[in-house]
Amino acid sequence: MRTIKLLLVIITNSLLLNGCDEQDVTPIAQWTWSDTDRSFAEIDITPGTTIDVVLETPEPPYEYAFRVIIPKIIDEVNGNPLVFSMHGGVGGASRKAHKNLECIAPALESINAFVLSPNADKVQWYEVYSQKKVTKLITLAANNWPIDITKIVATGYSDGGNGTWFMAEVYPEIFSAGIALASSYNTLTTEGKARRIKTPLYVIHSSGDELFPLEQTQNWVDRTIAVGSDVKFIIADGLSHYAPCDYTSYFEDAVQWLEQEVWQ
Repeated sequence: MRTIKLLLVIITNSLLLNGCDEQDVTPIAQWTWSDTDRSFAEIDITPGTTIDVVLETPEPPYEYAFRVIIPKIIDEVNGNPLVFSMHGGVGGASRKAHKNLECIAPALESINAFVLSPNADKVQWYEVYSQKKVTKLITLAANNWPIDITKIVATGYSDGGNGTWFMAEVYPEIFSAGIALASSYNTLTTEGKARRIKTPLYVIHSSGDELFPLEQTQNWVDRTIAVGSDVKFIIADGLSHYAPCDYTSYFEDAVQWLEQEVWQ
């Protein structure tokens, strides 16, 4: 079993409470992160199954809810890829938003990937609380499941696409690539200079996106490419921002990009 050690950000309870929905969630007395680690280790990863997990944590909102898709073939020797999926519509997302994987799951079968999809708890993916959750869950997965840590991928749609950009930029030591769909991520500094992103990105955006104009996203993509970022930008013709499964064929191409270009 491979082991990965990641730096986890220490944050206060007041930060954790910001944006989180604590309704009907009660902390377990004297619960520790070691207890959380042991609970994660008990997750059943029977090949070819999909499971929903509510993992108790010692800090507000006292749980991480996530869905896991286990590949049909598990490689105990070399490990499997891990695709970390971030859902969109974070601010108004339901407690079931992380379960909506039907648009991407079929394409990921070809690479025998574990898919881990947490609920955002109504906190944007770039916030400190979300960063801790993402790095914690990836650490737990890599320490307990047969994960190839050179093949950890971030992906997401809309707010999740922006989260993909962010994780790819801030955690290049974790993610080998990112696949961002229908995103709008500012790649400029406060002084207006482009930032170089080390992690390769496959960015899909529609010419018909009603929420995030193509021109804005394309400008930010072009600017970061100009300073050396490895970004493949694909324009989808006329798709609506509100129909994520219409992007399925484009996502399939992105998975091929992982196999043929990133992991070669």
